[in-house]
Amino acid sequence: MNAVPRWQAWVPLLGLALGVFGSRLPESIAVASTVSVLVFVVLAAVYHAEVIAERVGEPYGTLVLAVAVTIIEVALIISLMLSGDGPVPTLVRDTVFAAVMIIITGMVGLCLLSGALLHGEQTFTRRGVSAALATLTALSVLTLVLPNFTTSAPGGAYSMPQLAFVGFVSLVLYGAFVFIQTIKHRDYFLDEIHEKILAETSALSDGKAPAVHVERAPLGWTFVALVLALVAVVLLAKALAPGLNSLARSIGAPVAAAGVFIAALVLLPESIAAFRAARANRLQTSMNLALGSALASIGLTIPTLAVISIVMGWTLELGLGPKEIVLLGLSLLVCTQSFSTGRTTVLQGAVHLVIFAVYLFTTIVP
Repeated sequence: MNAVPRWQAWVPLLGLALGVFGSRLPESIAVASTVSVLVFVVLAAVYHAEVIAERVGEPYGTLVLAVAVTIIEVALIISLMLSGDGPVPTLVRDTVFAAVMIIITGMVGLCLLSGALLHGEQTFTRRGVSAALATLTALSVLTLVLPNFTTSAPGGAYSMPQLAFVGFVSLVLYGAFVFIQTIKHRDYFLDEIHEKILAETSALSDGKAPAVHVERAPLGWTFVALVLALVAVVLLAKALAPGLNSLARSIGAPVAAAGVFIAALVLLPESIAAFRAARANRLQTSMNLALGSALASIGLTIPTLAVISIVMGWTLELGLGPKEIVLLGLSLLVCTQSFSTGRTTVLQGAVHLVIFAVYLFTTIVP
Protein backbone atom coordinates (compact mmCIF):
# COMPACT_ATOMS: atom_id res chain seq x y z
CA MET A 1 0.00 0.00 0.00
CA ASN A 2 1.30 3.43 -0.94
CA ALA A 3 -0.07 5.93 1.56
CA VAL A 4 -0.07 9.65 0.95
CA PRO A 5 3.16 11.20 2.30
CA ARG A 6 2.41 13.24 5.40
CA TRP A 7 3.84 16.53 4.19
CA GLN A 8 1.71 16.48 1.05
CA ALA A 9 -1.38 16.14 3.23
CA TRP A 10 -0.76 18.92 5.73
CA VAL A 11 1.35 21.43 3.77
CA PRO A 12 -1.74 22.84 1.93
CA LEU A 13 -3.34 23.49 5.33
CA LEU A 14 -0.20 25.30 6.46
CA GLY A 15 -0.31 27.31 3.24
CA LEU A 16 -3.93 28.30 3.89
CA ALA A 17 -3.09 29.44 7.41
CA LEU A 18 -0.03 31.40 6.29
CA GLY A 19 -1.96 32.98 3.42
CA VAL A 20 -4.65 34.22 5.82
CA PHE A 21 -2.57 35.22 8.84
CA GLY A 22 0.87 35.80 7.30
CA SER A 23 0.35 39.56 7.16
CA ARG A 24 0.73 39.69 10.95
CA LEU A 25 4.37 38.57 10.71
CA PRO A 26 7.31 40.95 10.14
CA GLU A 27 7.81 41.57 6.40
CA SER A 28 11.18 39.82 6.07
CA ILE A 29 9.98 36.73 7.95
CA ALA A 30 6.68 36.72 6.06
CA VAL A 31 8.39 36.81 2.65
CA ALA A 32 10.90 34.06 3.50
CA SER A 33 8.29 31.76 5.04
CA THR A 34 5.79 32.39 2.24
CA VAL A 35 8.31 31.53 -0.48
CA SER A 36 9.35 28.33 1.34
CA VAL A 37 5.80 27.15 1.98
CA LEU A 38 4.68 28.15 -1.53
CA VAL A 39 7.29 25.86 -3.10
CA PHE A 40 6.06 22.87 -1.10
CA VAL A 41 2.40 23.70 -1.70
CA VAL A 42 3.04 23.77 -5.46
CA LEU A 43 4.77 20.37 -5.21
CA ALA A 44 1.84 19.01 -3.18
CA ALA A 45 -0.69 20.36 -5.68
CA VAL A 46 1.07 18.71 -8.60
CA TYR A 47 1.37 15.44 -6.64
CA HIS A 48 -2.38 15.33 -5.98
CA ALA A 49 -3.05 16.24 -9.63
CA GLU A 50 -0.81 13.36 -10.72
CA VAL A 51 -2.71 10.92 -8.49
CA ILE A 52 -6.03 12.07 -9.98
CA ALA A 53 -4.56 11.85 -13.48
CA GLU A 54 -3.47 8.28 -12.82
CA ARG A 55 -6.92 7.32 -11.58
CA VAL A 56 -9.00 8.92 -14.35
CA GLY A 57 -6.67 7.83 -17.18
CA GLU A 58 -5.92 9.48 -20.50
CA PRO A 59 -6.67 11.86 -22.09
CA TYR A 60 -8.32 13.37 -19.02
CA GLY A 61 -5.28 12.79 -16.83
CA THR A 62 -3.10 15.05 -18.99
CA LEU A 63 -5.76 17.74 -18.84
CA VAL A 64 -5.96 17.53 -15.03
CA LEU A 65 -2.22 18.13 -14.75
CA ALA A 66 -2.25 20.94 -17.31
CA VAL A 67 -5.21 22.71 -15.70
CA ALA A 68 -3.66 22.46 -12.22
CA VAL A 69 -0.35 23.95 -13.38
CA THR A 70 -2.16 26.66 -15.37
CA ILE A 71 -4.20 27.69 -12.32
CA ILE A 72 -1.00 28.05 -10.32
CA GLU A 73 0.72 30.10 -13.04
CA VAL A 74 -2.30 32.35 -13.67
CA ALA A 75 -2.79 32.93 -9.93
CA LEU A 76 0.82 34.06 -9.50
CA ILE A 77 0.67 36.34 -12.55
CA ILE A 78 -2.60 38.00 -11.56
CA SER A 79 -1.44 38.47 -7.96
CA LEU A 80 1.69 40.28 -9.10
CA MET A 81 -0.24 42.34 -11.65
CA LEU A 82 -2.67 43.55 -8.98
CA SER A 83 -0.10 44.19 -6.27
CA GLY A 84 1.39 47.40 -7.65
CA ASP A 85 0.01 50.78 -8.63
CA GLY A 86 -1.44 49.24 -11.79
CA PRO A 87 -1.27 46.12 -13.95
CA VAL A 88 2.17 45.42 -15.40
CA PRO A 89 1.44 44.95 -19.13
CA THR A 90 4.64 42.98 -19.79
CA LEU A 91 4.38 40.48 -16.93
CA VAL A 92 2.49 37.87 -18.95
CA ARG A 93 5.02 38.13 -21.77
CA ASP A 94 7.99 37.89 -19.41
CA THR A 95 6.53 34.88 -17.59
CA VAL A 96 5.61 32.91 -20.70
CA PHE A 97 8.93 33.72 -22.37
CA ALA A 98 10.80 32.73 -19.20
CA ALA A 99 8.90 29.43 -19.07
CA VAL A 100 9.79 28.61 -22.68
CA MET A 101 13.46 29.52 -22.24
CA ILE A 102 13.81 27.68 -18.91
CA ILE A 103 12.37 24.55 -20.52
CA ILE A 104 13.97 24.40 -23.97
CA THR A 105 17.40 25.58 -22.80
CA GLY A 106 17.75 24.99 -19.05
CA MET A 107 15.55 21.95 -18.39
CA VAL A 108 16.28 20.23 -21.70
CA GLY A 109 19.99 21.00 -21.43
CA LEU A 110 20.25 19.63 -17.90
CA CYS A 111 18.35 16.46 -18.87
CA LEU A 112 20.48 15.85 -21.95
CA LEU A 113 23.73 16.49 -20.10
CA SER A 114 22.94 14.41 -17.01
CA GLY A 115 21.51 11.55 -19.07
CA ALA A 116 24.48 11.47 -21.42
CA LEU A 117 27.00 11.55 -18.57
CA LEU A 118 25.37 8.47 -17.05
CA HIS A 119 24.35 6.50 -20.14
CA GLY A 120 26.36 7.92 -23.04
CA GLU A 121 24.29 8.33 -26.19
CA GLN A 122 20.54 8.38 -25.54
CA THR A 123 17.69 7.81 -27.98
CA PHE A 124 14.07 8.92 -28.33
CA THR A 125 11.22 8.85 -30.86
CA ARG A 126 11.71 11.69 -33.32
CA ARG A 127 8.07 11.83 -34.40
CA GLY A 128 6.81 12.76 -30.95
CA VAL A 129 9.47 15.37 -30.25
CA SER A 130 9.07 16.81 -33.75
CA ALA A 131 5.33 17.22 -33.25
CA ALA A 132 5.89 18.98 -29.93
CA LEU A 133 8.54 21.32 -31.36
CA ALA A 134 6.38 22.23 -34.37
CA THR A 135 3.47 23.13 -32.08
CA LEU A 136 5.73 25.01 -29.66
CA THR A 137 7.31 27.03 -32.47
CA ALA A 138 3.92 28.05 -33.86
CA LEU A 139 2.61 29.02 -30.41
CA SER A 140 5.76 30.99 -29.54
CA VAL A 141 5.77 33.02 -32.75
CA LEU A 142 2.02 33.71 -32.75
CA THR A 143 1.95 34.89 -29.13
CA LEU A 144 5.38 36.45 -28.55
CA VAL A 145 6.68 37.66 -31.94
CA LEU A 146 3.74 38.47 -34.22
CA PRO A 147 2.33 41.26 -31.95
CA ASN A 148 5.35 43.40 -32.87
CA PHE A 149 4.30 43.38 -36.53
CA THR A 150 0.55 44.05 -36.29
CA THR A 151 -0.80 47.57 -36.73
CA SER A 152 -4.20 47.52 -34.99
CA ALA A 153 -2.65 48.31 -31.60
CA PRO A 154 0.50 50.27 -30.70
CA GLY A 155 3.73 48.63 -29.57
CA GLY A 156 3.82 44.92 -28.96
CA ALA A 157 0.16 44.57 -28.01
CA TYR A 158 -2.73 42.91 -29.78
CA SER A 159 -6.05 44.67 -30.19
CA MET A 160 -8.96 43.11 -28.33
CA PRO A 161 -10.27 41.10 -31.34
CA GLN A 162 -6.73 39.99 -32.20
CA LEU A 163 -6.05 38.92 -28.61
CA ALA A 164 -9.28 36.93 -28.50
CA PHE A 165 -8.46 35.23 -31.81
CA VAL A 166 -4.87 34.40 -30.86
CA GLY A 167 -6.06 33.04 -27.51
CA PHE A 168 -8.56 30.81 -29.34
CA VAL A 169 -5.93 29.65 -31.85
CA SER A 170 -3.50 28.85 -29.01
CA LEU A 171 -6.14 26.72 -27.32
CA VAL A 172 -6.88 24.92 -30.60
CA LEU A 173 -3.20 24.13 -31.17
CA TYR A 174 -2.74 22.84 -27.65
CA GLY A 175 -5.91 20.76 -27.88
CA ALA A 176 -4.75 19.27 -31.17
CA PHE A 177 -1.41 18.32 -29.63
CA VAL A 178 -3.08 16.69 -26.61
CA PHE A 179 -5.34 14.72 -28.96
CA ILE A 180 -2.35 13.47 -30.95
CA GLN A 181 -0.35 12.67 -27.81
CA THR A 182 -3.02 10.82 -25.90
CA ILE A 183 -5.35 9.31 -28.52
CA LYS A 184 -4.51 9.42 -32.22
CA HIS A 185 -0.75 8.76 -32.22
CA ARG A 186 0.05 7.83 -28.64
CA ASP A 187 2.81 5.51 -29.81
CA TYR A 188 4.83 8.53 -30.98
CA PHE A 189 5.42 9.43 -27.34
CA LEU A 190 6.32 6.01 -25.91
CA ASP A 191 9.91 4.85 -25.64
CA GLU A 192 11.09 1.26 -25.96
CA ILE A 193 11.72 0.91 -22.24
CA HIS A 194 8.18 2.04 -21.42
CA GLU A 195 6.70 -0.34 -23.97
CA LYS A 196 8.73 -3.22 -22.48
CA ILE A 197 7.39 -2.42 -19.02
CA LEU A 198 3.83 -2.37 -20.36
CA ALA A 199 4.35 -5.74 -22.04
CA GLU A 200 5.78 -7.28 -18.85
CA THR A 201 2.91 -5.86 -16.78
CA SER A 202 0.38 -7.29 -19.23
CA ALA A 203 2.06 -10.71 -19.10
CA LEU A 204 2.00 -10.70 -15.32
CA SER A 205 -1.68 -9.78 -15.22
CA ASP A 206 -2.49 -12.65 -17.64
CA GLY A 207 -1.72 -15.21 -14.97
CA LYS A 208 2.01 -15.74 -15.12
CA ALA A 209 2.43 -13.88 -11.85
CA PRO A 210 0.24 -11.62 -9.74
CA ALA A 211 0.56 -7.97 -10.72
CA VAL A 212 1.56 -5.53 -8.01
CA HIS A 213 -1.39 -3.36 -7.03
CA VAL A 214 -0.54 0.11 -5.82
CA GLU A 215 -3.31 1.48 -3.65
CA ARG A 216 -3.79 5.22 -3.67
CA ALA A 217 -5.81 7.52 -1.45
CA PRO A 218 -9.53 7.76 -2.26
CA LEU A 219 -10.22 9.88 -5.33
CA GLY A 220 -12.61 12.17 -3.46
CA TRP A 221 -10.07 12.92 -0.72
CA THR A 222 -7.36 13.57 -3.29
CA PHE A 223 -9.60 15.98 -5.20
CA VAL A 224 -10.35 17.93 -1.99
CA ALA A 225 -6.63 18.04 -1.20
CA LEU A 226 -5.91 19.37 -4.71
CA VAL A 227 -8.53 22.11 -4.35
CA LEU A 228 -7.13 23.12 -0.96
CA ALA A 229 -3.61 23.22 -2.38
CA LEU A 230 -4.68 25.41 -5.32
CA VAL A 231 -6.55 27.79 -2.99
CA ALA A 232 -3.45 27.95 -0.79
CA VAL A 233 -1.31 28.82 -3.83
CA VAL A 234 -3.63 31.69 -4.72
CA LEU A 235 -3.61 33.06 -1.15
CA LEU A 236 0.16 32.71 -0.78
CA ALA A 237 0.74 34.37 -4.15
CA LYS A 238 -1.45 37.27 -3.12
CA ALA A 239 0.44 37.61 0.16
CA LEU A 240 3.85 37.30 -1.51
CA ALA A 241 3.28 39.73 -4.37
CA PRO A 242 3.87 43.05 -2.49
CA GLY A 243 7.02 41.78 -0.79
CA LEU A 244 8.37 40.36 -4.04
CA ASN A 245 7.82 43.63 -5.87
CA SER A 246 9.49 45.56 -3.03
CA LEU A 247 12.45 43.19 -3.06
CA ALA A 248 12.87 43.54 -6.83
CA ARG A 249 12.85 47.35 -6.56
CA SER A 250 15.29 47.36 -3.65
CA ILE A 251 17.92 45.29 -5.49
CA GLY A 252 17.33 47.04 -8.81
CA ALA A 253 16.16 43.90 -10.60
CA PRO A 254 14.30 44.39 -13.90
CA VAL A 255 10.59 43.68 -14.22
CA ALA A 256 11.37 40.55 -16.23
CA ALA A 257 12.96 38.99 -13.13
CA ALA A 258 9.48 38.51 -11.63
CA GLY A 259 8.50 36.49 -14.69
CA VAL A 260 11.57 34.28 -14.26
CA PHE A 261 10.64 33.64 -10.62
CA ILE A 262 7.06 32.69 -11.48
CA ALA A 263 8.11 30.40 -14.32
CA ALA A 264 10.81 28.69 -12.25
CA LEU A 265 8.39 28.05 -9.39
CA VAL A 266 5.62 26.69 -11.63
CA LEU A 267 8.03 24.47 -13.57
CA LEU A 268 9.81 23.08 -10.50
CA PRO A 269 7.83 19.79 -10.24
CA GLU A 270 8.04 19.03 -13.97
CA SER A 271 11.74 19.89 -13.95
CA ILE A 272 12.46 17.41 -11.16
CA ALA A 273 10.42 14.68 -12.87
CA ALA A 274 12.10 15.29 -16.24
CA PHE A 275 15.57 15.25 -14.65
CA ARG A 276 14.87 11.95 -12.89
CA ALA A 277 13.53 10.39 -16.09
CA ALA A 278 16.65 11.40 -18.03
CA ARG A 279 18.94 9.92 -15.38
CA ALA A 280 16.88 6.71 -15.52
CA ASN A 281 17.63 6.50 -19.27
CA ARG A 282 14.06 7.38 -20.21
CA LEU A 283 14.82 10.37 -22.41
CA GLN A 284 11.52 10.11 -24.29
CA THR A 285 9.58 10.49 -21.05
CA SER A 286 11.85 13.33 -20.01
CA MET A 287 11.22 15.23 -23.24
CA ASN A 288 7.49 14.55 -23.03
CA LEU A 289 7.43 16.22 -19.62
CA ALA A 290 9.65 19.13 -20.65
CA LEU A 291 8.09 20.04 -23.98
CA GLY A 292 4.58 19.31 -22.70
CA SER A 293 5.15 21.84 -19.91
CA ALA A 294 6.23 24.48 -22.41
CA LEU A 295 3.16 23.86 -24.56
CA ALA A 296 0.82 24.11 -21.57
CA SER A 297 2.53 27.32 -20.41
CA ILE A 298 1.53 28.99 -23.67
CA GLY A 299 -1.45 27.01 -24.92
CA LEU A 300 -3.47 27.32 -21.73
CA THR A 301 -2.04 30.36 -19.95
CA ILE A 302 -2.36 32.78 -22.88
CA PRO A 303 -6.06 31.97 -23.59
CA THR A 304 -6.91 32.21 -19.88
CA LEU A 305 -5.17 35.54 -19.38
CA ALA A 306 -6.55 36.82 -22.69
CA VAL A 307 -10.09 36.32 -21.39
CA ILE A 308 -9.23 37.90 -18.02
CA SER A 309 -7.51 40.90 -19.63
CA ILE A 310 -10.45 41.50 -21.99
CA VAL A 311 -12.91 41.37 -19.08
CA MET A 312 -10.74 43.60 -16.87
CA GLY A 313 -9.78 45.98 -19.66
CA TRP A 314 -6.05 45.32 -19.31
CA THR A 315 -3.51 45.82 -22.07
CA LEU A 316 -1.08 42.94 -22.53
CA GLU A 317 2.29 43.69 -24.10
CA LEU A 318 3.05 40.29 -25.58
CA GLY A 319 5.63 41.24 -28.21
CA LEU A 320 9.23 40.47 -27.30
CA GLY A 321 12.12 42.86 -27.78
CA PRO A 322 14.81 42.29 -30.44
CA LYS A 323 17.21 40.63 -27.97
CA GLU A 324 14.54 38.22 -26.72
CA ILE A 325 13.43 37.38 -30.27
CA VAL A 326 17.04 36.48 -31.18
CA LEU A 327 17.37 34.24 -28.10
CA LEU A 328 14.01 32.57 -28.75
CA GLY A 329 14.85 31.94 -32.41
CA LEU A 330 18.30 30.60 -31.53
CA SER A 331 16.85 28.29 -28.88
CA LEU A 332 14.17 26.85 -31.16
CA LEU A 333 16.71 26.38 -33.95
CA VAL A 334 19.13 24.58 -31.66
CA CYS A 335 16.30 22.38 -30.34
CA THR A 336 15.39 21.39 -33.89
CA GLN A 337 18.99 20.49 -34.68
CA SER A 338 19.59 18.69 -31.36
CA PHE A 339 16.59 16.43 -31.88
CA SER A 340 16.97 15.90 -35.63
CA THR A 341 18.79 12.55 -35.40
CA GLY A 342 16.89 10.88 -32.57
CA ARG A 343 20.11 10.61 -30.57
CA THR A 344 21.72 12.99 -28.09
CA THR A 345 25.11 13.33 -26.41
CA VAL A 346 26.82 15.53 -23.85
CA LEU A 347 27.47 18.19 -26.52
CA GLN A 348 23.78 18.98 -27.09
CA GLY A 349 23.24 19.36 -23.37
CA ALA A 350 26.19 21.72 -23.02
CA VAL A 351 24.98 23.91 -25.91
CA HIS A 352 21.50 24.24 -24.41
CA LEU A 353 22.86 25.11 -20.98
CA VAL A 354 25.17 27.78 -22.42
CA ILE A 355 22.22 29.44 -24.14
CA PHE A 356 20.29 29.26 -20.85
CA ALA A 357 23.16 30.95 -19.02
CA VAL A 358 23.22 33.72 -21.64
CA TYR A 359 19.47 34.19 -21.23
CA LEU A 360 19.74 34.52 -17.45
CA PHE A 361 22.72 36.88 -17.63
CA THR A 362 21.14 39.18 -20.20
CA THR A 363 17.90 39.23 -18.20
CA ILE A 364 19.70 40.47 -15.07
CA VAL A 365 22.20 42.62 -17.01
CA PRO A 366 20.21 43.75 -20.07
